[in-house]
Amino acid sequence: MASLKLTAFSRLLIVVAIAVGAFFIARQFVPALQNIGGDTTEVTTDANANANNSNTTNSNANNANNNSENNSNTNANTETAKPTPTNNNSAPSTFNYTPATPQNGTLKGVVELGASGFNSFIVNIDARKNWKLQKADWGNSFVYDKMATARDIRDGLKAFIGDMVDYGVTGKNIHFVVSSGAQKVDNTLKIIKELQGMGYFVNTVTPEQEGRYALQASLPKQYYGNSFMVDIGSGNTKISYINNAQVQALETYGAKYYKDNVDDATVYREVRQMSGNLPAGKTKTCFILGGVPFKLAKEVRKGDERYTVLKAPSDYTAEGAKMTSGLNIYKALSEGTNCDTFVFDWEGNFTIGFLLSL
Repeated sequence: MASLKLTAFSRLLIVVAIAVGAFFIARQFVPALQNIGGDTTEVTTDANANANNSNTTNSNANNANNNSENNSNTNANTETAKPTPTNNNSAPSTFNYTPATPQNGTLKGVVELGASGFNSFIVNIDARKNWKLQKADWGNSFVYDKMATARDIRDGLKAFIGDMVDYGVTGKNIHFVVSSGAQKVDNTLKIIKELQGMGYFVNTVTPEQEGRYALQASLPKQYYGNSFMVDIGSGNTKISYINNAQVQALETYGAKYYKDNVDDATVYREVRQMSGNLPAGKTKTCFILGGVPFKLAKEVRKGDERYTVLKAPSDYTAEGAKMTSGLNIYKALSEGTNCDTFVFDWEGNFTIGFLLSL
């Protein structure tokens, strides 16, 4: 057989072909060579994504740091510019409102026969129903606890009446009102009898009327559209608000429900459900009255301010059965309405609303 002679170029092509073949064979078994000469789009995209993610993470971290610094500065400024919250983060520590001062008013007196005793108020009221409390005397719990005798009742009433006359209230402007809660107490009949024997007429009110009078006395007209009124009495609690220009009043347990062997859970459940049904937009601020709110406000009152914003229910420590029950009602009201501003009115009382209605 004749020998095959290859040119130098032919030999070069054969070497190149063998080298290329060896490379592809080796690529199947060596992972590091698999991306060489292939489609690099996926690798490049992943690299860019990682780079972008890295930049985004750094950017977010920087923004978070900046936001944290800005928030810290904002909070620091807010703390110096606004009052410290009480109930929660949005509740103010003070309530700034000044009622109109009565002009050329008349002194009127009212004695409240409540479930926890006698209270008396002397009020200056003008023709436009602007009013100012001039004097208040708070009684005791003898009536509700059935410890008062006919003589105790008579002497107490005479003392209240005498103080009013000495202050300048004429006899025709002295009125007596029996609260709806007191009407459930047996000794109330004794009080009414003694008053009638002294020549006085006794006015009785329903829970609905009581709630309406409390609202009229202590809910400023500027707050009719977005707020409501609560009066936590010993015998019952009244919740009232304005709806379609009409006063709506509800009644539930009072702060002495424990005397009727009603458990806390039952009262909490009813009060929370009832208050939770108030119309939307009516629970921004709650103006609150009653014996237990009086004690709660006393703990945090600043000077002689007319209005005191209460602390959150959880910030109080109950002392005694009545306070425990009252706090349970307060907590149910707070959580049922999501209201964070409860304002106690130091001069308000439903009997003053009764005077305003005359």
